[in-house]
Amino acid sequence: MNPVSMRELIENWENRSILYRIKKEVDPEYEMGAVVKTKDGKQPFLFDNIKGYQSSMAAGLGGDRELMADSMGISSSELIPSLIEGIVHPMKTNTIHSQSAPVHENVMYSPFELDKYFPIPTFHEEDCGPYYVSGVLVVKEPDGQKRYTSIRRMGFIGENKTNIAITSPELQRHYAAFEKNDEPLEVAVMFGVLPAVVLASQVSTHLFHTDKLNIASALIGRSLDVVQCRTVDLEVLAEAEIVLEGKILPHRRDSEGTFGELGGYYGGNMPQPIVEMSALTYRKNAISQTIMPASAEEKLPMCLVREMTLLSTVRQVVENVKAVHITMAAAARFHAIIQIDKKTDGDGKQAAMAAFASDKDLKHVVVVDEDVDLLNPEDVEWAIATRIQADVDIFITPGAKGSPLEASHNLRGVTAKMGIDATIPLDQKNEFRRPAIPIDVDLADYL
Repeated sequence: MNPVSMRELIENWENRSILYRIKKEVDPEYEMGAVVKTKDGKQPFLFDNIKGYQSSMAAGLGGDRELMADSMGISSSELIPSLIEGIVHPMKTNTIHSQSAPVHENVMYSPFELDKYFPIPTFHEEDCGPYYVSGVLVVKEPDGQKRYTSIRRMGFIGENKTNIAITSPELQRHYAAFEKNDEPLEVAVMFGVLPAVVLASQVSTHLFHTDKLNIASALIGRSLDVVQCRTVDLEVLAEAEIVLEGKILPHRRDSEGTFGELGGYYGGNMPQPIVEMSALTYRKNAISQTIMPASAEEKLPMCLVREMTLLSTVRQVVENVKAVHITMAAAARFHAIIQIDKKTDGDGKQAAMAAFASDKDLKHVVVVDEDVDLLNPEDVEWAIATRIQADVDIFITPGAKGSPLEASHNLRGVTAKMGIDATIPLDQKNEFRRPAIPIDVDLADYL
């Protein structure tokens, strides 16, 4: 049976010698992030001795494809099909009473100081201060009917307040609707959740309009328990380790300052809305959670959701698509590799054009044949080096939409798109045969 809480998953992985438990004291300012960065967010850590705090903190739980799949009881090849199945056939959450909810074992009401209870890390040299990275935000639509989740950067600004970076068009519209009426937007922020919950939070609300906690339930194969918050009209996961309840205030902004961002540069420094927390609830011996910014743990959920959308879109025009891959190195959104079973000489370019139509953030797309391992950067580079002529197989579209996370986009506010057809010409397949050894061996038989 799959774990239904983060602490169950941590216990499972520790018993199987997957988890790194760090008992040495670490400082939440820079040092913790430096340790997590040694494994780029792909290795699960549990820090037991955090300077200035009695609680432990987890990191690196969702940055590796194999471990992401393992947390859901599936293989890595099943991640995209399972995500599609979860959207098509979500599983409703189960509401339980507050007395039965572990996250309500401890309840603190405002006023309180957030940094007195659980660590808030500072990661980079020029970061303006400590901030939350892993909190899963829960809100409802203005009519109160639909609930959805997302992950938002939240900078700690003192006492029970943070700022919040609202980049989602959907959330921007929701907040604007409340602000127009001089009303605050109720929110809850969950920490200490399963990788499936983080993965589901990245599914596009705009495209799919489905409850992401129900998708997470489908991913782990069980209805997740939720409980009504104490001070806001929202439900949160009963097995979450920590929940912040509060409201995004209307007409209030904080100058955010700079932060190390997903694109690999410093960003931020924009006026952001302010969140005032009304309650802090947490489990006994709560384990807080963080994500190293721009690490594999931040990027992988984005990659998987974008791969799902890309695969579905390209297949509408090139039905012989075998697989797609969004690379993590390019901020989990700028570069795509598409593998096809080429049937006509137009398939490669058609697949690339379809990819650009599916996602405005895509900047460069490479299309390869079935004999190229799209997860192996060296194999893809080899295909580019040996199967294309730039004047024939590359096309460039200038002045298109792009992403503000990409530094060169911000120079002009538009982005050039480049498609590379690295597939073999159909009438030249015999000239592109790859050398192969006709037998398989097991090295252990020879040692």
